[in-house]
Amino acid sequence: MSARFEEIDWRPTSMGDISLRRRRDPASGDDVYEVKLGDEFLMSSLFTAGEIALTQLGLANLPSTELDVAVGGLGLGYTAQAALDDPRVRSLIVVETLSEVIEWHDRGLVPLGARLASDARCRLVHGDFFAMVGDSCGLDPQTPDRRFHAILLDVDHSPRHVLHPRHAALYQPAGLRALAERLHPDGAFALWSNDAPDEQFSSVLAEVFAESEAHVVDFDNPLQGGTAANTVYVARKGASMELSRV
Repeated sequence: MSARFEEIDWRPTSMGDISLRRRRDPASGDDVYEVKLGDEFLMSSLFTAGEIALTQLGLANLPSTELDVAVGGLGLGYTAQAALDDPRVRSLIVVETLSEVIEWHDRGLVPLGARLASDARCRLVHGDFFAMVGDSCGLDPQTPDRRFHAILLDVDHSPRHVLHPRHAALYQPAGLRALAERLHPDGAFALWSNDAPDEQFSSVLAEVFAESEAHVVDFDNPLQGGTAANTVYVARKGASMELSRV
């Protein structure tokens, strides 16, 4: 049986001290993996419904049978693994700004690390997603200006509560237009948020994309009792956006 608590790794980074911890849940006896940045909890393997729903909702209405998908933010890997579980996905790029997080997966320190590393469709890319969206090379260093059928983003707490001030620009019209340029016609952008649906951000999405919707994802919260909720925004580019550039 594993120890009740273990700090698996701790590193200073440009965004603050990051740590990977494992504790045994007293109720279930299962191991729970947690990531902290400074004093903030970023993610936990106890709460993965929102990360999985991000993928499922983002890919739900895409017609292609061979999807190229990009994910911003690796974390514990649940969004990425949900994409690989979809048989339509032929390639997946996961952009992660912290090399330490990629190393956790490469070394098998997190539960999904080995599965992601062994899937030939998946490539982990060390880079700043927010900078790469607006860069001429785009999200795939090996294929400049590559486009995707879906881009899934799970980095900040919400469009209003960002981990770094430079991230905020992406959630404005100019930033979202740059992101839309990375999508194929009729491609989808999906965003995870820990906050309730934000009407102001929904209005920005509607200004940039052909259609958009905010989905509330409810899940059990055994720590506090009852249920908790995340929000997943899904926006579609639309073919008309492509025609307007001609």
